[in-house]
Amino acid sequence: MLSAVIGFVLLACAYAQVSQPPHYKEKYPDIYKFVKQARRPRDVTWDTKAGDGKVFGTLGNKDDGSLFGKAGYKQDIFNDDRGKLTGEAYGTRVLGPTGDASLLGGKLNWNNAAKDAEANFELTKQIHGRTGAQADLSKVWNLDKNTRISAGGHVSQADLGRGKPDYGVGAKFEHFFGGF
Repeated sequence: MLSAVIGFVLLACAYAQVSQPPHYKEKYPDIYKFVKQARRPRDVTWDTKAGDGKVFGTLGNKDDGSLFGKAGYKQDIFNDDRGKLTGEAYGTRVLGPTGDASLLGGKLNWNNAAKDAEANFELTKQIHGRTGAQADLSKVWNLDKNTRISAGGHVSQADLGRGKPDYGVGAKFEHFFGGF
């Protein structure tokens, strides 16, 4: 008998919920702004120095009931007059009610602030799925103190080896006229 009562109490506690009466927010707007969220943040994020780089990760869940995790390693390859080159390798895993997914990826990011140039390359592989790649670059040339040209482009393909890649280029010429 006692175990049945304890089981009922535990079951009642498991299904208890906090709610507000209808139109509470409209009737008491000054009080409502001080009400705190009942749910605390559920993501756990960390990063730790390891060797010349750092190991990072995130674990959490979403409102749709799916769980996710991402972990990887990031390192500065060089940072000198050539610019800054950063490399990263990572993996993600999602467990959800509609299915699971795993992805491995890596990226290189180069930036040279002194020469107003940058380039990025990323390669991803979905386990039992597609391999994708994306690259972009941009450069700015200062012709004089009031005139500059900027140009850039990108290319990406969601499934390497199948179909045509998506690509684009752009350029802009700017001249700043003084004192109107």
